[in-house]
Amino acid sequence: MTWLVTGGAGYIGSHVVDALRGAGIGPVVIDSLSSGHREFVPAGVPFVLGSILDEELVERTLTQHAVAGVIHLAGFKYAGVSVQEPLLTYEQNVTGTAALLGAMERAGVDKLVFSSSAATYGTPGGDIVTEATPTNPESPYGESKLIGEWLIRDQGRARGLQHTSLRYFNVVGSGSPELYDTSPHNLFPIVLRALTSGQTPRIYGTDYNTPDGTCVRDYVHVADLATSHVAAAQSLAAGRALEPIYNLGSGDGLSVRQIMTAMAKVTGIDFEPEIGPRRAGDPDRIVADGALAARDLDWVMRHSVEDMVASAYAAQRHAAGV
Repeated sequence: MTWLVTGGAGYIGSHVVDALRGAGIGPVVIDSLSSGHREFVPAGVPFVLGSILDEELVERTLTQHAVAGVIHLAGFKYAGVSVQEPLLTYEQNVTGTAALLGAMERAGVDKLVFSSSAATYGTPGGDIVTEATPTNPESPYGESKLIGEWLIRDQGRARGLQHTSLRYFNVVGSGSPELYDTSPHNLFPIVLRALTSGQTPRIYGTDYNTPDGTCVRDYVHVADLATSHVAAAQSLAAGRALEPIYNLGSGDGLSVRQIMTAMAKVTGIDFEPEIGPRRAGDPDRIVADGALAARDLDWVMRHSVEDMVASAYAAQRHAAGV
């Protein structure tokens, strides 16, 4: 059995590729390398350089490799930047998803696992997000992911596409030192780059209604995330019915202060974070409930905060040749 991974040369996608191989499923990768890395794709895994906007290329790839299903991760993933680049965001995430669905229909591929986002919720009223929490995206990125879910849902109704969409917040850590987060916007690489360059990381606000006064967010290890993407693919391949939406969440979250403490402990770099003012719009606590995914998709938080930091730090050092 072969599955196509769109965006399979990226940080999350490369971990999904590894998890597929570990489960005995043959992956094929298509990636434009706009943010992915060719070296993240293992030797022996078929790699197609190109965009999901190229419907002919995608259809040809699906057919030539006898693909049974698709795990769709390709897209523009920077929520903050999407506010300045809405057209690019919609082209990559909405038009790209529509093009992929068209290519799948023509190739007769009827199974899809979609990497969505908890950005579809916006800033929810409660502090625990469930699949029943109303969606209210606050950025073009979040909106584009929600529209992608609608496209997939409607294709399921019209053409019998078997599908599920996975929503999650902050993905961290590394399942292998060779695979690392290269985002300029994510907390872990920002803090680690600051520490290893002699700078002091900053906490924005310490007077939130949380146990230590700093914001609490959901952080999930990338390898755990990849395992559940593969579990979803296996369930669809076996004909098991899945929920249309799953949250991959920790259920309790971690505070920014807890992250900083773990960073100092694991790296051995003693520091006291700078304290800055609150950022507008930052809620006290946002954490997703992962109970449904635990029931259906082998979703387990297998890594402690120290594990998350240690794996991210090892990967950063490997990338720097240390």
